[in-house]
Amino acid sequence: MEMIFGITMGDASGVGPEILLKAYAAGELRHPVVAFGDLQVLERCNRELGLGVPLREVDSPQEYQPGALNVRDLARLRADEVRIGQVDPRSGAAARDYVVEATQAALKGEIAAIVTLPINKEATQASDPSFTGHTELIGELCGARDVTIMLASDELIVTHVTTHMSLRRALEEIRRERVLRVIEMTCEAVARLRPQPRVAVAGLNPHAGENGLFGREEIEEIAPAVEQARRQGLPVEGPVPPDTVFYLAARRKRYEAVVAMYHDQGHIPLKLLDFEGGVNVTLGLPIIRTSVDHGTAFDIAWKGIASTRSLVRALEMAVRLAGLKSAST
Repeated sequence: MEMIFGITMGDASGVGPEILLKAYAAGELRHPVVAFGDLQVLERCNRELGLGVPLREVDSPQEYQPGALNVRDLARLRADEVRIGQVDPRSGAAARDYVVEATQAALKGEIAAIVTLPINKEATQASDPSFTGHTELIGELCGARDVTIMLASDELIVTHVTTHMSLRRALEEIRRERVLRVIEMTCEAVARLRPQPRVAVAGLNPHAGENGLFGREEIEEIAPAVEQARRQGLPVEGPVPPDTVFYLAARRKRYEAVVAMYHDQGHIPLKLLDFEGGVNVTLGLPIIRTSVDHGTAFDIAWKGIASTRSLVRALEMAVRLAGLKSAST
């Protein structure tokens, strides 16, 4: 049976609907997809941008038929309710519902993977104060405790020990058990994508702590995790000073991936190298989830200028991972 892939529409007020429709119109979605979102919103965006995409409503991904963009219509928003380019709690709540529906479909085996378009956290938190991001929501829905973000591009792969939390809290969460688990997930994931991967673990402090001069996290938490991983036979080095590790990985090709300690430490170099082409993969889930690596871009929403590159790359990554998973079962 042909694999079907789910794409969530993202926040209706942002670039999600536009990117989805433009990619389909350009023939860039080269695999069977079902969109999880609001049909009225897609119809309005399709009309206003003059894209002429044929849309077909389905009650289940299993009803997929080629020749149109198949839409699992959740009917959360009317077309006239969309406030383009603005933070809107209704759009935020609807965007969360798309993710929940797609995750449930993936858990039931109705789709081979989920590809998510961007959510605005402020808009979604208005109805769900506990919401911190796709990664955490999908992890909770799947009952997965240890999840993390992997950002991947042709030049660099980065994973994260901590993600959507304050920097102050992140410092408290960097513990050897968590560092080790992320190293394990990273090595497993990268080995599926690249032959003979070499993984570097970034330090937290300047110069990786300078032997305790600038902090003891490297000595007490990070280095012991790296040593344990090496005893397990994993191809990992570190802690490597964070101001040089990304240069060594991306320019000197010494490493295939870097384990970053916190959100911005990993996101900044990846987005600098390949802002439009980066792909977000959630590690630690029983399902496959990839995502564009950009936000809702309210300033350019529904103007016909948003790039589809990250969506196309995210779908291709989902297809690749699903194929690898299928081959291994």
